[in-house]
Amino acid sequence: MTNPFFRSLFIGASALVLAACGADEPVEAGDDAASAQEETASAPDSAGRLQAVLDAQPDDAKARYQYRHPAETLAFFGIEPGMTVVDTLPGKVWYAGILSDYLGADGKVIGADYAIDMWPRFGGFATPEFVDGKRTWTETWVADMESGRDEGDAGFAAFQFGELPADMEGVADAALMVRALHNLHRFEDEGAHLSEALADMNAVLKPGGLLGVIQHRAPEDNADAWADGSNGYLKQSRVIEAIEAAGFELADTSEINANPDDQPTEDDFVWRLPPSLGDSEDDPERRDAMMAIGESDRMTLLFRKPE
Repeated sequence: MTNPFFRSLFIGASALVLAACGADEPVEAGDDAASAQEETASAPDSAGRLQAVLDAQPDDAKARYQYRHPAETLAFFGIEPGMTVVDTLPGKVWYAGILSDYLGADGKVIGADYAIDMWPRFGGFATPEFVDGKRTWTETWVADMESGRDEGDAGFAAFQFGELPADMEGVADAALMVRALHNLHRFEDEGAHLSEALADMNAVLKPGGLLGVIQHRAPEDNADAWADGSNGYLKQSRVIEAIEAAGFELADTSEINANPDDQPTEDDFVWRLPPSLGDSEDDPERRDAMMAIGESDRMTLLFRKPE
């Protein structure tokens, strides 16, 4: 079993990385992303446009496509150029950077971050100074993304859960919650953070708007206490139940991001797998075993806000 002290430290560190860059390395979109978009601006099909954007991303981002299937995933979620799309815990590439290139000048990317009063619950890295820095996140994130924005890219806006501005209500065509639900669920009993976030997602979407969810998937037979989000995993049945309770309708499910090789026991946590490899730094044999599994098994769910 993973040492509980190590597990606590690693979860905190992982949350910090996630907060900074949407659980991904802070890689910038390639300089040729704009030219790729220009070349495909007149393409009749959005699939070709998206593929050109994906082809223009940095190599370290493209190395993740085998696990994250961005073309298939965004197509399944119904994301099209010109849309306004909310991205939860947005990163430089995943998915805000990709979306900005793909949505184009008529589109918009709205970043969404955890509520300010949720961050202290992580402990450890979430010092008073860190939490104070979160109070200006909406401004600093937008400024950072705008600094790398090319002509023809979508613009940016942002909000934090629990503080959705009135002028953002009903503006989004779609919203994404990619590997973002486990911490919200983990702290639901302490601050209703999952309920609050889903209420904001309902409010920001237009009637008929789409909510795309990707989440590390727990085996349904594992204990509920283990699958509460603290180990990174949630049960698909629980995710569907919570989102339907927030007023959404389940529209479709997909196995695009499934990995049957990931069969976590109740001694495991998701950060044992790549890219984190959190408990094998000094164990090459275990590291090789985790690399052979690959990234986590993930549910891919599509919900719709009723008309």
